[in-house]
Amino acid sequence: MSRRTTAIAAALSVLALGSPLITACANPSIDTFNNGVDKYEQGDYQGAIADYTKAIEINPDFADAFLNRGMVKAKLGDNQGAISDYDRAIEINPKFVLAYYNRGNAKYELEDYQAAIADYNKTIEIDPKKGDAYGNRGNAKLDLGDIQGAIADYNKSIEIDPTYALAYSNRGSAKERLKDYEGAVADFTKAIEIDPKYVNAYANRGLSKGRLQDYQGSNADLTKAIEIDPNYAIAYSNRGITRYLLGDFKGACSDWRKGADLGYDRSAELLKKQC
Repeated sequence: MSRRTTAIAAALSVLALGSPLITACANPSIDTFNNGVDKYEQGDYQGAIADYTKAIEINPDFADAFLNRGMVKAKLGDNQGAISDYDRAIEINPKFVLAYYNRGNAKYELEDYQAAIADYNKTIEIDPKKGDAYGNRGNAKLDLGDIQGAIADYNKSIEIDPTYALAYSNRGSAKERLKDYEGAVADFTKAIEIDPKYVNAYANRGLSKGRLQDYQGSNADLTKAIEIDPNYAIAYSNRGITRYLLGDFKGACSDWRKGADLGYDRSAELLKKQC
């Protein structure tokens, strides 16, 4: 049930007029670029892409415009298109750390984990203090089965930013794979201390507590996850298992029914078999 999440892509670049990087004269490419940022923030993603494209037409070497257009494409699920834009941004500026980082994220989404790691390596080479790059590299390593390598990266990410809840949660997931359930519970607990609404941390801590046969604790965590996200199908399914083990068969069937209604096949199987 464990779910991991890559860090959110870096915030869109904004080049405001009056910045030391911009001349005092009016600059049409900058104006158009900033219009794209405004449209993105308003949820008009196609409009943002159109403005970034226009800015690039005005200035074909506008690396930030390629970066931002790539980020919007990635948000719309066009990771290949995003990678093409990041490639161009890097061609213009070979030290553009955000372009390497976001290209790594896009490659990760395409499950090209080795290529993602290469981009995170380059990100870290340019900016050794970019903690989310270590965290995301850890995710890619974990998906490749390098659990200890993943944990080392999560450790580094936490060293850089001790308040990075995602790194604690992902390290907990890695420890869970090693069957270090007490260590996993400790990491999920730390993630929750930092972010009390961290739904995945509650759900995953509940799973680890179940492995430790702390079914009451598991039930409480899964209930909290469902309270935060009432459509969390896997949490209903796992709480159903916990309730079944606690002897609450009616509650278990109710949870599996809800999970099945939300489209989770495992819940439907348990419902048919046990209820």
